[in-house]
Amino acid sequence: MSDKSNKSVQEKLTDLSELVGWFQGASFKLETALDKFKEAELLAEEIEKDLTKLKNDIKIVKKRFDSEN
Repeated sequence: MSDKSNKSVQEKLTDLSELVGWFQGASFKLETALDKFKEAELLAEEIEKDLTKLKNDIKIVKKRFDSEN
């Protein structure tokens, strides 16, 4: 999962979904579960930050739009 900071929120959500699916799949191995969990946790935090930024950007645009009308 390189270049995850350059990915869109949708791409990151897809990556997270694949990680979650790994835990439910046949290729699950306890030895690698902790690394996968940490990777998923970091990705979820990054997605949350991206969504917060988008929400703030939308608020700014809405405020500008409301002040023009």
